[in-house]
Amino acid sequence: MMLELVLLTLAGLSALAYLPLTASAPSMGRSGIKTLPLSLFACVALWGGGPVWLIAGLILSALGDFALSCTGSDTRSDTEQSRTGSGSAEHAFLLGLVSFALAHLCYAIMFWGSVEAVSWPALASLVVLALSTEVWLVPYTGALRGPVRGYVLLICVMTGLALSLPAGLRLASLGAVLFLCSDLILSLQLFRMRRNTWQARGAGYLLWGLYILGQGAILFAVLGRFGEVWGLS
Repeated sequence: MMLELVLLTLAGLSALAYLPLTASAPSMGRSGIKTLPLSLFACVALWGGGPVWLIAGLILSALGDFALSCTGSDTRSDTEQSRTGSGSAEHAFLLGLVSFALAHLCYAIMFWGSVEAVSWPALASLVVLALSTEVWLVPYTGALRGPVRGYVLLICVMTGLALSLPAGLRLASLGAVLFLCSDLILSLQLFRMRRNTWQARGAGYLLWGLYILGQGAILFAVLGRFGEVWGLS
């Protein structure tokens, strides 16, 4: 239990350390700090005997964090190249997109086993959200519209399953919604906002916070040990 507490504390500190770096120029140090929180979450899941789909999802998320940070894709430094399908930014963005898509697939498989009844209102809302991206997102993604569409489908499926979980796993439902909100803000930052503006910088801070909280909520919900780890039970 003490090791889990140490790992979670380090994850929290590294997440805070990355916050002022969200708009910084790419560097290996910046990429390392960004990759650390989810890598430590994966270690917690492994040490705590978490399901393989949880561990795989966290590892893939850490890989996605690294990929999106390498060329500044998470701060739109090379977004024009990504739109037209050229340059290293496109490759980094695609690697990050695929990594997170696979992470969502892992979470969806994990949640599926615990779903007792599908939440049709939640599913309908997510269908509307997915269709709306054809208006405000997809037309602005250029050569990446195919991968982006696939990603939207996967995160909506994952969130729909999370919102269909029983009461005992509602923390995971909250985590999935926070993850979805983080990705919505990221999509706006990447494809709709001008770079180096206060809106883009603010979006970077907000999406990072929502992302870490969302992933942490999923981790705690699935391990079912929030109170134990923090000495509350």
